[in-house]
Amino acid sequence: MTTTAGKTITLTTAQAIVKYLQNQWIEIDGQRVRLCGGGFGIFGHGNVTCLGEALYEVQDDLPLYRGQNEQSMGFAAAAYAKYHLRRRFMLCTASAGPGTANLITSSALAMANRLPMLMLCGDNFATRLPDPVLQQVEHFNNPTLGVTDAFKSVTRYWDRITHPAQILQSLPQAIGTMLDPADCGPAFIGLPQDVQGWVYEYPVSFFEPKVHRVRSIIPDPVELEAAAELLKTAKRPLIIAGGGVQYGDAIDTLRHFADEHQIPVVETIAGRANLRWDYPLNCGPLGVTGSDSANALADKADVVLCVGTRLQDFTTGSWTVFGETTQLIKINPGRHDALKHQGLEVIAGAKESLPALSQLLGEYVSPPGWLDMAASEREAWDVIRAANTDIKSGPNRYAQAIGVVNALCDEGDRVVTAAGGLPAEVTANWRTLQVSTVDVEFGFSCMGYEIAGGWGARIAQSEQEKQNDTIVFVGDGSYLLMNSDIYSAVITDKKLIILVLDNGGFAVINKLQTGKGNASFNNLFKDTPTATNQLGVDFEQHAQSMGAQTERVADANEMQAAFQRAKESDRTYVIVMDVDPYDGWTNEGHAWWEVGTPAVSNRQEVLDAHAETEAGRDRQRKGV
Repeated sequence: MTTTAGKTITLTTAQAIVKYLQNQWIEIDGQRVRLCGGGFGIFGHGNVTCLGEALYEVQDDLPLYRGQNEQSMGFAAAAYAKYHLRRRFMLCTASAGPGTANLITSSALAMANRLPMLMLCGDNFATRLPDPVLQQVEHFNNPTLGVTDAFKSVTRYWDRITHPAQILQSLPQAIGTMLDPADCGPAFIGLPQDVQGWVYEYPVSFFEPKVHRVRSIIPDPVELEAAAELLKTAKRPLIIAGGGVQYGDAIDTLRHFADEHQIPVVETIAGRANLRWDYPLNCGPLGVTGSDSANALADKADVVLCVGTRLQDFTTGSWTVFGETTQLIKINPGRHDALKHQGLEVIAGAKESLPALSQLLGEYVSPPGWLDMAASEREAWDVIRAANTDIKSGPNRYAQAIGVVNALCDEGDRVVTAAGGLPAEVTANWRTLQVSTVDVEFGFSCMGYEIAGGWGARIAQSEQEKQNDTIVFVGDGSYLLMNSDIYSAVITDKKLIILVLDNGGFAVINKLQTGKGNASFNNLFKDTPTATNQLGVDFEQHAQSMGAQTERVADANEMQAAFQRAKESDRTYVIVMDVDPYDGWTNEGHAWWEVGTPAVSNRQEVLDAHAETEAGRDRQRKGV
């Protein structure tokens, strides 16, 4: 029980943390909602008795979803934050030891994708009196070092609470980090098991309701003027729209800017669904997993305006998609991203920068010939995409399944995928029906995100007045790695539609392996020497055992009716289809990508591939 005395309140450390989170709010679209939407938790001896007790008391305000795996809990939290465009977050709590260690991968995913997630994890006793405790990792020459220190490299904010008073400083800093448009990322707070239960006289004012906002970052006039002067000289201007456009609430701003100055736009993987597919200036996705249209424009562009992108190598084709003399302007609230690879920087938000830049540009518009080229490239890519998704030709392909779903889903349905071959296939072939409805996790390219991320997105979706479906594309490899959140979705009544596309192993890496001259080895099940029993997985029966409705289809023709049944169902629905591991790919639209290749080998095919890779380096931009 808690007691009050004057202007203080007696609480345990765990109770104070939870009470503070309970009173943090944010205004979204004119409605005040809790900043923390709840959490995901698996209890153990390091968090159940104290933090668990505190969370039990507020479960109506901060619902706690019981995960099946700590790593997948973190993936779900990341997807939840992505759905809410980084304006809300979920907490994750895990016990000391392996439970907390399991969160490291998902923390890295949130870090790479610049996503907020709060981890409240058990830690060793501050007094050290019972050391070594169950699951404690001992460092003989440094008793302060433990599993929780491993999070320092994969978090934006890290702290270990060794006295209850410390949360008075730590919690506001953690939330400030998670809401910062430049430094946004995961926050980790280690909670020693004894400290969680220690009491302190906290000031009542610490728990007064607070309404947060995401800070606006205004552009520097000198940087903006330089950007405008350069853009005015452009004969072939191009806009790269990244994920920061959505996080910065700048979709309408970007579209208005492009319209005003008639500049073609291409999207990054994180920036997919910045624009609808039928927007006339949308010229497709850029880069290694992109489109011929976007890559052709990037090659010819003389000035490229990069908006809200961290310019990952899959976007830039390892810095080969641009021409030798292309000049870059980078608008980004993060200094680190804005300063990449030379050029001009505007260290500010897109929503704040683009209108001011437009004013400085005046009546500037792209030359007609450049717009004609953009329109021609866009039309040509539409023809290629139609051929890729044609269900009447060739072997079973990813693109056919994507085309079926795209044609039959509703505008507000959300698509989730990650890792393997599906990010490329969805990025290249999906036609965005409504902005901010595509989640292709390729910042960390993390297998296992798909189903867990779908569950997190569905939780966020269920908070909205209008209910849409969450659609997950997952390969057999990722499914085998992490599938237990099918059960999570079933028991929490958060329906998912899951497309399991089975290619018999890690086929996209097999494609890379053989494409670089290597023999097929240890990726496809049939080419795994130690897999002496070639027993296939019955994904239908497996998903059924977790409560899902399932069916297997022979091809994309059958998938049409199956997907409609899935839409009509009120339960999580899994559809399984085999795809060809060799000819099931989209082969167009690929920019060069740097991978390490052997300079010495017994295989001539490897040496030939090495020479080809090295030749591609001639176009590589050498900026730091």
